[in-house]
Amino acid sequence: MIVGLVKEIKNNEFRVGLTPNCVKAYVQDGNQVIVETNAGTGSGFTDEEYRTAGAKIYPDAASVWNSADMIIKVKEPISSEYQYLRKDLILYTYLHLAADAPLTEALLKNEVKSIAYETIVGPKGGLPCLQPMSEIAGRLSIQEGAKYLEKTFGGCGILLSGVPGVKKGKIVILGGGNVGTNACKIAVGMGADVSILDVSPSRLAYLDDIFGSRVQTLYSTAPNIQTEIADADLVIGAVLLPGRAAPKLVRKEDLKLMKKGAVVVDVAVDQGGCIETTHATTHEDPIFEVDGIVHYCVANMPGAVPRTSTLALTSTTLNHGLSIARNGCEKAALLDPCLYQGVNTYAGKCTYAGVAEALNLDFSEARELMDKASYTSLKVS
Repeated sequence: MIVGLVKEIKNNEFRVGLTPNCVKAYVQDGNQVIVETNAGTGSGFTDEEYRTAGAKIYPDAASVWNSADMIIKVKEPISSEYQYLRKDLILYTYLHLAADAPLTEALLKNEVKSIAYETIVGPKGGLPCLQPMSEIAGRLSIQEGAKYLEKTFGGCGILLSGVPGVKKGKIVILGGGNVGTNACKIAVGMGADVSILDVSPSRLAYLDDIFGSRVQTLYSTAPNIQTEIADADLVIGAVLLPGRAAPKLVRKEDLKLMKKGAVVVDVAVDQGGCIETTHATTHEDPIFEVDGIVHYCVANMPGAVPRTSTLALTSTTLNHGLSIARNGCEKAALLDPCLYQGVNTYAGKCTYAGVAEALNLDFSEARELMDKASYTSLKVS
């Protein structure tokens, strides 16, 4: 298979979909890898490193898109890249389609075989290709929130750790999954007053075990949320429903309960956000204000630390990518139930139930479409 790697062009996105070591693995497995020039410079990888690993360097994105059987990216294609989408192209990247109707429409119209990192499941559950970015985004959320609490950035001027004789800042974390847990680690390390809310009793028990008296665990109910955010200096939106639109846990009218100059960091923005007033921002222009509350809603937070993020991400996506390149999209997905969950669009149909539900689309089972595409003879274990 011809595997293509293009430079990310989303605002201030410096990650890259393959490292030179990943390229070497694809080449050793019998594939040809083509790389857009300077694709990896934002993460510290040079064209020469990719060339040494066995890749061919192409002068522009168009030549890579148009020549590759499979495109490997980090972030979803933006509108200027829709022109490169074509029938039977395999697109392997983060997609977050439940919050992106235009991209979904483009993928369906062009009959792209799209495989989303964020819906691939692990053998024992979980989302292994999303987990490292969730961990990074969770940790960054406290770092960014602390910065925008500074008066010079529009916040109320609170130091989250406090100082002797002065009350600590309060952080409220909505969601106790990977994002919330990692946010909690940093928040506790800073010495803040921390509350974390979740709907799962078992998750709350786990958080209580690992953090003990350093955090307050609470059931995520509307009254509890409203009570906690009223006293919060920083609110972290860390809710995830895999492949689905995030539920709105904080409504616009709830902002009136909060202190002026408080900050919300909505890490769930990729899935539409769990704060009703959320809309996606960029690293270039990361914040906006609603009713005196500073909103930080950058949709690619881990892009700010691209070296760490790229190494963490590619370590989880490589093996599935090699399987796709070796076997083709259909055989790879049908032989691996974990990878199968990553197939979001196929043959012009939406094949992920959460996306179909969020965007009011008809849902089709990918297996049935693949059978119709003459893969009926494939024996699935």
